[in-house]
Amino acid sequence: MRLIDTHLHLIYRNSLAYAWLGGEPTLAAHDWTYELYAAEAHPLGVTDCLHMEVDVVEADMDREVEFIRSLAGGPFRRIRAAVANARPEEAGFAAQIERARADPFVRGFRRILHVVPDDLSRAQTFRENVNRLAGTGLTFDICVRADQLGLAAELVDACPGVAFVLDHCGGGSASRPDLFAAWKTALVELARRPGVVAKISGVIATVGDGWTPDDLRPVIETTIEAFGWDRVVWGSDWPWSAQHASLTEWVEAIHRLVEGASETEREKLFYGNATRVYGIG
Repeated sequence: MRLIDTHLHLIYRNSLAYAWLGGEPTLAAHDWTYELYAAEAHPLGVTDCLHMEVDVVEADMDREVEFIRSLAGGPFRRIRAAVANARPEEAGFAAQIERARADPFVRGFRRILHVVPDDLSRAQTFRENVNRLAGTGLTFDICVRADQLGLAAELVDACPGVAFVLDHCGGGSASRPDLFAAWKTALVELARRPGVVAKISGVIATVGDGWTPDDLRPVIETTIEAFGWDRVVWGSDWPWSAQHASLTEWVEAIHRLVEGASETEREKLFYGNATRVYGIG
């Protein structure tokens, strides 16, 4: 079945600066190029990719979009669009939105919230700026820890009309059953807000060696049940996921976990919803 990967990261150390990379020795060992990804992804049925910003240094934020655009130019490459890094806490975000509205390659923005104080997204400027996305067709990806799902709900409530995407099943952990109940309660509460779509991604990074698809099942099934088949998309989270499993293993696992769903439901998860949410044809 066709796959649209809504969460691909690429790392080119000589072209962009990643301040966090020094703390990730596995990822820092070499570049994570599109060619490396494609060698495994294309045979698995990945027909389209959305590049997700990789938290480059602020001076490289615009440069990242241009660099990824340059990679998307070849016929072999299947990068269709990008979600850009952003600073909604700054007045300049309004101009960034206007530039994106004139640029069909940019489909949305992300500001990783689990690496900043919670009060950042509660600030008036941050919320007013995110609110500017309403009606633009541009999304805002929310990347939070499980204990910050309430913070995500606050942001969504403060910005009605904005199309939000919750990354990585809202931080649900497949290896922390002691935290499962609290995460589920908060996730179900967030899912009550129709303006949020959940991304089935990131879960592979929470399991240890020797994992099986059944280890992922509680988080993935809970997320799909909470949001419904019309509000879920799939993402590889490559290369973070590659530190725990091959892309082939992750794709095979998600296919197995939803094999009992109807063909229509699986089509929505794997590509149908992504065409609507991110405008990837």
